Amino acid sequence: MNFQRFRTSFSRYACFSVEQVFGVFPDFSRANFGEWLRRGYIVRLRRGFYAFTDATDIPGVCDYLAGRIYSPSYLSCECVMSRCGLIPESVVQITSVTTLKTASFTNGFGEFIYRTVKPDLMFGYDVRRAGGDLPFCVASPAKALCDFLYLNPQYSSREELEGLRLDEDAMADLLFNGDLLSVADRFSSHSLSARVAILKEMFAP
Repeated sequence: MNFQRFRTSFSRYACFSVEQVFGVFPDFSRANFGEWLRRGYIVRLRRGFYAFTDATDIPGVCDYLAGRIYSPSYLSCECVMSRCGLIPESVVQITSVTTLKTASFTNGFGEFIYRTVKPDLMFGYDVRRAGGDLPFCVASPAKALCDFLYLNPQYSSREELEGLRLDEDAMADLLFNGDLLSVADRFSSHSLSARVAILKEMFAP
């Protein structure tokens, strides 16, 4: 198949699955994928998912890709904590929460990590858009922190929580507006509630 014809059909997607391709072109030959990969026209994101190489030019495209290649999922944990200023470190990996099994994928766009939670914990996120019209889901700061603590039970004492170097102003805001406490309550986890109580002692204004 002519690549330009293919690109015209899928240009609005940034990435695409094998199933999508066969839905549009039932006689499509998989050999095209191999040829276009060799020529550098496309990048394999994971088995069955590809993206156009120049999709790297789309602002925020990795956030969109994270939700597409492993769904349902939403950005959370260290990824969001870094972006909203809760932790000082800059985080390169894209970390998401999902109801699917824990997984990770490394490709030309970066490293995508997925942590598993129960279906009733899939809340506390909003839909945003990358590149103007590519939707992705991202946790609120309070939900990102609760997800992180829930999935990393080793942070169970004041000393260990101090090691996270959580930002005082950001934490004071989450405690003042009640977001952190209300989100933690929905987890119905005694251990998480205990750690949030320690954070309240540490950061409450």
